[in-house]
This record gives sequence, C-alpha cells and structure tokens, in this order.
Amino acid sequence: MPSTRRTFLKTSAAAAASLPLVRLALAGTSSSGAAASTSAPNPRRGLLFDAADLPRMRANLEHPRCAELKALLLGIDFAAETKFLRDEIRLNDHVADFLRATQLLQNSAFAYVVLGDERRLTLAELALRRMFDYRRWDYFLEGGQETIGLQRAPEATIAVCYALDWLGEAIPADLRAEADHQVATKGAPACYLTLYGLKYPDRVRGWGFDPEDDYKFRFDLSRWPLILNATNLKVIPISGLGIAAVWLHGRHPEADQWLQMARQSAQAFSVMYGLDGAYDEGVGYWAYTTSHLVMFADALHRRLGIDDRKLVNYPGTIRYALTMSMPCAGDGFADPKSGTAYAAVPRGDYLPAQDVVNFSDAASGLDVTVAPWTGTKFNDPLCNYVGQHVGGLKELPALVWYRADAPEAPPGPELYDVRLSNDWVVSRTGWKPEDGVVAFRSGGPSNHEHADRNSVIFKAYGERLFHDPFHAGYSPTVPRWLLRQTEAHTAVLINGRGHQYHDGHEGTNSSWARAHVTDFRTGPGWMAVTSDATQAYALVNSQVAVVTRTLLFLKPDVLLILDHVQLKDAEPVQLRFQVFNDDGNGTPSATGSHFSIRRPRASAEGRVEAIGSVAARTGILGLPASEGVFPYVEIVSPATTNHLLLTLTSAAPAGEPHGSLVATREGTSWRVTGQHRGRTVSATIGLSADGVPIATA
Repeated sequence: MPSTRRTFLKTSAAAAASLPLVRLALAGTSSSGAAASTSAPNPRRGLLFDAADLPRMRANLEHPRCAELKALLLGIDFAAETKFLRDEIRLNDHVADFLRATQLLQNSAFAYVVLGDERRLTLAELALRRMFDYRRWDYFLEGGQETIGLQRAPEATIAVCYALDWLGEAIPADLRAEADHQVATKGAPACYLTLYGLKYPDRVRGWGFDPEDDYKFRFDLSRWPLILNATNLKVIPISGLGIAAVWLHGRHPEADQWLQMARQSAQAFSVMYGLDGAYDEGVGYWAYTTSHLVMFADALHRRLGIDDRKLVNYPGTIRYALTMSMPCAGDGFADPKSGTAYAAVPRGDYLPAQDVVNFSDAASGLDVTVAPWTGTKFNDPLCNYVGQHVGGLKELPALVWYRADAPEAPPGPELYDVRLSNDWVVSRTGWKPEDGVVAFRSGGPSNHEHADRNSVIFKAYGERLFHDPFHAGYSPTVPRWLLRQTEAHTAVLINGRGHQYHDGHEGTNSSWARAHVTDFRTGPGWMAVTSDATQAYALVNSQVAVVTRTLLFLKPDVLLILDHVQLKDAEPVQLRFQVFNDDGNGTPSATGSHFSIRRPRASAEGRVEAIGSVAARTGILGLPASEGVFPYVEIVSPATTNHLLLTLTSAAPAGEPHGSLVATREGTSWRVTGQHRGRTVSATIGLSADGVPIATA
C-alpha cells in the first residue's frame, strides 16, 4: 500500500544523510524496464558528483573555460534575491518567478558546496521553502485537474533532488523530509503523467493550461500528447522523473514504477537522434535535450549501477554540434531585452565566438556542456577538444565534467564537408572566425523549425554575410513570429509567398514542408549540393512544378547559387538575402542586377544572371522598430513560367577589393571564370539537357 504522507516524512527524515555528499543507504536496486548492463548499486555516490570531485571542481571554477559558470555562481545579489523570495514572488507565475526560485535553489546549493558561505545556504533554504508554497509545480493540467510536468515541474524536481543530495545534513531534517514529500507529490507524479500521456495519447483526458497561472500566451494543446512525443519537452520530464526515481529509490513505493517509465521513455526518445547524432530541433535545443538525457543516465549509473549511457550516439552528436558551430569575430553585445522575463520570445546576448548555424530555434550561442562528459565516457579526444575550445560551457554539470588535462585532438578535413542524416549540409574551411562556412537547410519538418527550406547561411572573414535571424517568436501573437517565415530567410519566394508553414495555434510544432538533397559532392577546395523543395512550395501554391536550389561553394569565399523555379502559370519570383544587423552595422545596397552587403569586417558582392531580366533592390522586414531593423536584399524575376537564376557571390575582408567573375551562358548553363583574391575560378553550373541541376568545379 502507498505510504501516508506522515509515514513518508518520518521515514525520509530518519534516513537523511549525516553530511553533505554522504549517501543514503538504499534498499536494493531494480532491473525494471528494458535490459541494460548493470553493476552493483552504490548508494553512497552522488547524483552528479562525489566529495572527491570537489577539488577538481574548484579548480575548474578558476579556469578561463568556465568563466561563464563562475560569473553565474558569484553574481548573486543576495539582498535582491532575498527580497524577491520573501516579498515579490508570485505564486501564480511559473514561467518567470517559479523558474527564478528553482534556479536560485540549484545555483545557491551548488555554490555553497563548492565555495561555502552561509548566505548561499540561507538563500537555498529560502528558495526551497518558497517553492513549497506553490500549489502546483507546473502550469499545465490534464482534464482540468491533474498537473502535467512539461518543463517547470521536471526542472524543479531535478533542482530539489540535486540540492538535497549536495547539502545533506547542512539543512534541517524536517526540511529535507518535506522536500522529499514535495518531489513525491508535486514533481514526480506530474512528470509521470506527462510521459504516460505521451506513451498512451488515446488515454489522455485533454491537456490545457492552468487557468490560475498568469501566462498570457495560450495554444491549442489538444494534439500535444502526439506532437510532444518527438520533441525536447519529452526529455525534460524523462530527466526529472528519472532523477526523482533514483533519489527516492528504496524509500518510496512508486519509485520503481517511475524509474521504469523514465527508462522506457528515454529509449523511445533516443531514435529522435540520427544514427550520426544529428538532432532536428536545432543545436540550441540539442544542448538542452542532450544534457538532460545525460544527467539522468549518469545518475542512474552512479547510484543504481544501471548503464543506459549508450542510447544515443554521443560521440556522433558532439560532432553534430561541432558541425553546427560557426564562430565569428568581434566583441559580443547584449540583447536590449535580455533582462526581461521570458514570454514568447527567447532572448540572449550575442557572443561571436560561440555563434552557430542557427537552423530552427537555435538561439545565438553554442552550449557544449555534454562534450567533456562524452569525451571522458568514450575516451574521445575530439569530444574533449570540443569541450575545451568550441562554443561555451553554460550548465552547472560542466563544472563537474570538465577536465582541463583531458587528451584532445582537433577536427580534421574529414569534417569540413558534412551532409547530416537529416539532410542539413555544412561546408567550411575550418573553425576559426576568419574561415568560410556555407550552411544549407534542406530536409524535413521538426518541432521548433522555421519555414526555411533551401535557405542559406554564408559566413566569411569573421562575419555573417547571408543571415538567418535570431530569436524568432514562439507565439503567433507576437511580432517576431514573422522571423519564422520564409520571407525572413535567405530563400526563395514565389509571388511574394514562401512555402507551407502552420499558423502557430498549436505552438512551434512541425509543418508539412519537406525538401531533400538530390546531389552532394565534394572535391579539393569545393562542395556542390542540390536540394529539391518542390513539395514544400506546392503545398500552398498549385502552380508550382519545380523548386530546386544548387550551391557550388568554391572555398573559401566564392558561392554560386542556382535557383530553378518552374510554374504552370506565370508568376514572379523573388530571391532574398538577409543581412545581419542586430548590432546596427549591416548595410545592404542594390542596383541593376548587382548587390552588396557590408559588415565591419567583411563584405559580400553579388550579381544575378538569368534567362530573363532581373532587378535588385533592398528592403526591411515589416517589424516594429522596437524589435530591431532587419534589412535584406531582394532579387526580382518578372512573371514567367520558367525561372533560372544564377547568383554569383564573393566575399572579402572589409576594405579589400573583390575580383571579377564572368558568367557565360550556354543554353541553360553558365560557365563561370575569373579571379578573386588570388584564386582562379573555373566552374560550370546550370541545368543538363534533361533539366537536372549540375555543378562542377
């Protein structure tokens, strides 16, 4: 029979650890769920780290690589945060205030164990007590009554379990016991109900928002039990439920059931990664998702000896992150709204050295917290290199997993040209800010996607030259929803319209739009790729017969783009090239068939050849000035049934001249010759006699 609250509190208090990082004695282990390699349980091990790890963690805190985390831990304003927790916290605000309390608990508890200072312990205790005051730990309900945990409940569950594990007897026994009870009643059950609904969507009584919560954005959640099964919002409750089950194992009657659900759900979700480790929601959500999978798997192995740490190709997924890394030059700058509470637009500062190929909602910086863990677990020097040199370390587990002396090996030319399993293509000359990078978004739909099939990002000499805007809106009611549309990407419009996308009434779920790579070839100093996006455009325009885009990247700084659009009736076509202007320093210009994009450290010069006439012009996306200025170049091809457009682009450092490229048309192909920055260009691009795109260098 389930234990009563009084019995559970009494049992938890009696079993509490006597010192921080000294473990509870658990009553056996469970092999429930799918088979996995096991070893003897070790209940004295920490969920994330042991006392023996503390000297290395303290050394990591002083390492320049961990500067962001040090700033996070040392940057607490004790007076302001105490005032917030005592007087200002709103008990019907989960999105901002409950999250703030959760983060204060986790960060303060971690900082106290690593650095000491009773003020941190006091703040952690206060945050914990205020979390108890919330009636629910999340703002979603099933059947209008039971809490489902999609984000806040799992995050809070993890934070509370971690804090109890780290602090041990440093906090009073009655507080520890009450915290266990809160996890067992407000945290784990909400996570379990979410995963149960994702496993059995036909049994769900209807998901919706808690009417008592003040979150002002509302979506239709009726299909979320189907939609979320393939998104990051499945992994967060997996991690929360799994860590709660490990923490309460042997002390709560439902812990075995929770553990089985968490493990089965993790196995089911693991196929969302490609066999090569690619992840469709973009590299920003990759970091959040992968770190939570690892946190659960690591705690499961450390405490119960169950090894689920190979469900995903972790070395491959670190290579995926490396592929999506695109460091630029210059100083970072702050998002003017970065201090405001998260609502329906994600915010964040721009750090050029951590820039990424930001397909989907990838934000503007790369977090490689899981790379050091992967390097150690799989003895992989490249993963260690990523952990030490690529992107940033942004989550607390990185202070545990980072090893400054881990053997490393930098990436080689074999990773310069990558076609990922999801048909995203990235070609580069290296990972230095001055290197050239071309990224091409083919492939299918996914959660957090944009309407960006066949869109291109082009970076050279430290600057984004063809841009994909950051921080698109998460709700169709906010202006920045526009940044999800085709018109906000370096892509093709047909009579001013992009390809199929949804209206956002269910959130940032998948569209139906698909593209697929039909050709991908590489050679010394070049990469060629063709993607067919006909289906994506035909979904909303019955006149569409063919939409293909072919890229020929002549490394490091010449990019040829061939667009072929064939229609049943005559319509105009527009090519858009977005300009990076978040810092106010992006300047486009256009005249005739020529255009330029100028950034402080580099410029791009372009010219468009076509079977018919074309005209280049500049424009600005239709967003309020308060959201920023988003300029673009647009090439207009007048109405006809067959558009064949060749864009010749070169990049050069700021103030340096561009070469001369000559395009000679031969039927439906062009021979491109000339010189640019000491390189001789000789290439052919166009359509073969039977209409197949061709590109040779």
